[in-house]
Amino acid sequence: MKKLIGIRREDKNIWERRVPLIPEHLAKLKNDFGIETIIQPFERRAFLDSEFLNAGATIKEDLSDAPVVFAVKEIPLNLLQNNKTYIFFSHTIKGQKYNMPLLKKLMELNCTLIDYEVIVNEKGKRLVFFGKFAGLAGMIDALHGYGIRLKNLGFETPFLKVKAAYEYDSVDEAKQQITEVGKVIKENGIVTNNLPLVFGFLGYGNVSNGAQEIFDLLPFKTIEPDDLKNLEDKSPNLIYKVVFKEEHLVEPVNLSDKFELMDYFTNPEKYKSKFENYIPYLSLVVNAIYWTKQSPIFITKQYFKSKNEHKLGFICDISCDIEGAVEFTVKSTKSDNPTYIYNPKDDTITDGYEGEGIVDFAVDNLPTELPRNSSIEFSDSLNVFVPGIVNADKTQEFENAGFPPEIEKAVIVYNGKLTPKYKYLEKFLA
Repeated sequence: MKKLIGIRREDKNIWERRVPLIPEHLAKLKNDFGIETIIQPFERRAFLDSEFLNAGATIKEDLSDAPVVFAVKEIPLNLLQNNKTYIFFSHTIKGQKYNMPLLKKLMELNCTLIDYEVIVNEKGKRLVFFGKFAGLAGMIDALHGYGIRLKNLGFETPFLKVKAAYEYDSVDEAKQQITEVGKVIKENGIVTNNLPLVFGFLGYGNVSNGAQEIFDLLPFKTIEPDDLKNLEDKSPNLIYKVVFKEEHLVEPVNLSDKFELMDYFTNPEKYKSKFENYIPYLSLVVNAIYWTKQSPIFITKQYFKSKNEHKLGFICDISCDIEGAVEFTVKSTKSDNPTYIYNPKDDTITDGYEGEGIVDFAVDNLPTELPRNSSIEFSDSLNVFVPGIVNADKTQEFENAGFPPEIEKAVIVYNGKLTPKYKYLEKFLA
C-alpha cells in the first residue's frame, strides 16, 4: 500500500477551520517514515496552504490516490470512496440516528472507519481529543457573555473587557486579557446583585479542566459543594469556585442503597439528581459532563418554574446535549449568536442576552473558536499513531492487520464490516 495520506478540508459549517495534522508533523512523517500527504486547498483553514507546501505536502483537490484519509468532522456521503480508511469523529458509537446512513455507506463501500473518540489507552483514557479547547473557549465565552448579561441587568463589570473566544488570535492573547480583568476585580471588585459570585463546574475531566484553566486566571477561592450553604462572605473582590463530582450530583433512587461510582457509570438509571440542593447558591454553571439518555437531568425546567426568584442567571452548557443534563438546552447555537434566554414563566426561549429568565450558552463546536491552538494540540497526540495506521495490512483478518493496540480499539468498521467491539451497532442499522 502507498505510504500516502489525504487530509480533507473542513466544510461542515463556516466556523470550522481546524485540521487534524499540522504542517510540522506532516514534515516529520515524510522525513522519518516516508509518508507523503495530499491536502485539499482551503482558504479559511487555520494554517495556510503555503505552510503545508513548505512542509512537503501536495495541495490537490482530488484525494483519490490516498488510501488513508483524515478529517475532523464527518465526510459527506457522496464524497466517500471505495476501500479507503477514514479517520474522523463519526458520531456513531451511541447509534446516533442522524449518522447511521454514514455508517451504512462506509460498510457498503468496503471502507474502514477509525474514530478519534475511541482511541484510548489500556485504562480507557482518551488519547486524541479537542475537549480541553472546548473548555478553554467555553469559559472565555462564558465570561464574555456574563458581562453582557450583567450589563443588560444594569451592572457594568470588568467582564465586559473579555471578547468572544473566536475574536482572539490565540489562547495566550485571551489569557493575557483575562488576567488583566482579574487584576481589576481583585483591586476594585465587582458591582452586582446577589454577591458572592459563585461559579459551579459540573465535571472534572478534560473539558472542565480547560474551563477551569481560564477561570483560575481570576481571583478565586475554591469551596466544597457542601460548604455552599454556610458561605457568608460577600466579597466583591473574588469569585468562588465549586467543582461538582458524581457524588454531589446524584443519589440512589432507592435511598437505602449507597452511592457507588462504578454502579452509577454502569446503571445511571438507578440514580436521581440531587443537584437542585446547590442551585440556590450558584451564579453561573459550566456544564462539562459526559451525559447519556439514561442519566438524570441536573438542571430542570420544573425547578425554575417552581421558584419566584433565582440567583443562577447563566449556564455555559459546553456539553450541549439537547434536552440533556440541562433540560432547556433545546437547540445548539452558533458562535456569532451563542445564547438564548429560557423564561420559566411561559416556557419560552428568546435568542440573545435580553429578557427575563436564565441565559443558556449552547455552542456545540467550541474548539473551532481556537482553531490553530486546538489543531496543534490535537496533532501532537495524533501524529504518533499515523505510521501504525498507514502500515496496517488490510489484506489480513482484522486481528492480524497490525494496528497499534490503541487504534485497534477505535476501528469501528473494517473492510466493510463492523468489528467485534462495535457489533452492537447492527441494531441501529436495521
